[in-house]
Amino acid sequence: MGPLSGVKVVELSGIGPISYAGMMLADLGAEVTRIDRPGATAQDWGASAVLDRGRRRRQLDLKTGAGVDQVLALVAESEALIEGFRPGVAERIGIGPEPCLERNPALVYGRMTGWGQSGHLARTAGHDITYLAVSGALHMIGEAGGKPVPPVNLLGDFGAGATFLAFGVVAAILHARATGQGQVVDAAIVDGAASVTGLLQGYLDAGTWRDERGVNLLDGGAPFYDTYRCADGRWIAVGALEPQFYRALLEKLGLAADPELAGDHLDPVGWPRIRERLTPAFAARTRDEWTEVFAGTDCCVAPVLSLREARTHPWNVAREVFVQVDGLPQPSPAPRFSVTAPDPPSGS
Repeated sequence: MGPLSGVKVVELSGIGPISYAGMMLADLGAEVTRIDRPGATAQDWGASAVLDRGRRRRQLDLKTGAGVDQVLALVAESEALIEGFRPGVAERIGIGPEPCLERNPALVYGRMTGWGQSGHLARTAGHDITYLAVSGALHMIGEAGGKPVPPVNLLGDFGAGATFLAFGVVAAILHARATGQGQVVDAAIVDGAASVTGLLQGYLDAGTWRDERGVNLLDGGAPFYDTYRCADGRWIAVGALEPQFYRALLEKLGLAADPELAGDHLDPVGWPRIRERLTPAFAARTRDEWTEVFAGTDCCVAPVLSLREARTHPWNVAREVFVQVDGLPQPSPAPRFSVTAPDPPSGS
């Protein structure tokens, strides 16, 4: 079941973005056949049981004609292929777009790289952090006056990379089904990372965003959109942007009558003064005590949970945000569908 039920995809195994894109497609019902090199294990790629789930696995030696022929045979009966080699590698092996589209003219050939398929950086090595750096996204993340902080590899590899690849592949499949014409989807992390900065690029040109870290409304510069250390050393997240949410926040903190907090909270001039009041207020109680105080309110306050804690948070449990697959807790498929609900994920 799932909205992609009946879609056949060939995945040429790779690290990070390709594994995640394959998982996304498989989670939504696609029949994904992952091609590994002979003797390969998940540990060889640094992958996890989560990213490997839901696929059929075949081990083929792509350095041999027989291995290439078997991939092309799979391509002939599939709607898409995804790969994450450096530009030119697939062509050199003999499974680039030309022979694959020759075998199946309606094929969607999805390519995942950091820099894209052309240009002077295309064949240059890189990682999530370098692609974010060039896109402008990394510059925005970190404290005021501090260094840029990489957001693990969530924004680049998975958000700007795999998600855009999966979206592009599905869009191209719709086109191929309507026209019979396949095509190459060139998904580059630097492109996706630049795309997700679009709103802030607009704010920058409008004069409502400063081109520096930690001084803006959404980057931790605003004291009502930030995290605070609590009495137990753990953290609480605050997102009280709108006036009504901000007023509710002050009431729960016992600061509603503080004259220093009167006025327009969106005016950056007053932000240092607000932060001076909020910091000791949150430090007076533990994270879980504040969680109880703000429970059920519209203050937009939540505990900052660790990966392990997130698995057992009451809301995540009630919504089944995490599921057990082969005894291992992992995120459920997303998004959710009212008619074509995917089957629960299975191990690889």
